Amino acid sequence: MPRLSEVIAALDALWPPSRAEQWDAVGTVCGDPDAEVTRVLFAVDPVQEIADEAVKLGADLIITHHPLYLRGTTTVEAGTFKGRVVHTLIKNDIALHVAHTNADTADPGVSDALAGALDLRITGPLVPDPTDPEGRRGLGRICELDHPETLREFAARAAAWLPPTAQGIRVAGDPDMPVRRIAVSGGSGDSLFEQVRAAGVDVFLTADLRHHPASEARETSRPLALVDAAHWATEWPWCEQAAAQLDAVSERHGWGLRTHVSHTVTDPWTAHAPSVTPPSISGAPN
Repeated sequence: MPRLSEVIAALDALWPPSRAEQWDAVGTVCGDPDAEVTRVLFAVDPVQEIADEAVKLGADLIITHHPLYLRGTTTVEAGTFKGRVVHTLIKNDIALHVAHTNADTADPGVSDALAGALDLRITGPLVPDPTDPEGRRGLGRICELDHPETLREFAARAAAWLPPTAQGIRVAGDPDMPVRRIAVSGGSGDSLFEQVRAAGVDVFLTADLRHHPASEARETSRPLALVDAAHWATEWPWCEQAAAQLDAVSERHGWGLRTHVSHTVTDPWTAHAPSVTPPSISGAPN
């Protein structure tokens, strides 16, 4: 069985910490470098549900996409929810490692997994990494469908093939418009509208779209169709991709690691109530 330090070295080769954004907090949060690792759990969020799942599973290592402490802390007191996570992990000899923006821009990265989940053909990164001479790394991906489909059909594809959440899928645009060229970005993507417009795509699929950026994207001379999925749902496919990558490393080294992907839905939204249009808005008599 490999030691944690050996597994971490392999993870850092897959997702180099040096490629994370400066504001990010990636790498190992807790864990004994000399401890043996036999079972690994992949998840999006390092929340208590995932820590408890790892305990029940007998995992030695959790790998999450989101950081536990993104903005730093002065305490790991167990009365705080993040402190409780740390206490649970340390008491049960479970390490925690984070691959966040360094996994977003990797090759393959988070958006490759998202495109794969939707069966899209990738043509290149949306925001290329200038340090990659092969032009494969970068943020987001530009994709194509083999055959055009309507925006309605594409939204139904996303709803059917991404993990279900309370939010579901939100759509902006003419449901009958044909779409073929698509930009995708796992996680929050409305900071990328300039690059999306420059890419000349028909539709942009991402998460966490805010009112004003979305409205501006819709009001341009060439309106951009938008498909907004839950943040967790757009990033969960990476867990399966990342587990497969670690499986390949384990097989190459003869480690015999057992990898698992959590199916626990850690999206914070738990219910959705469809709107009922008031008569005064619909135009019906009061």
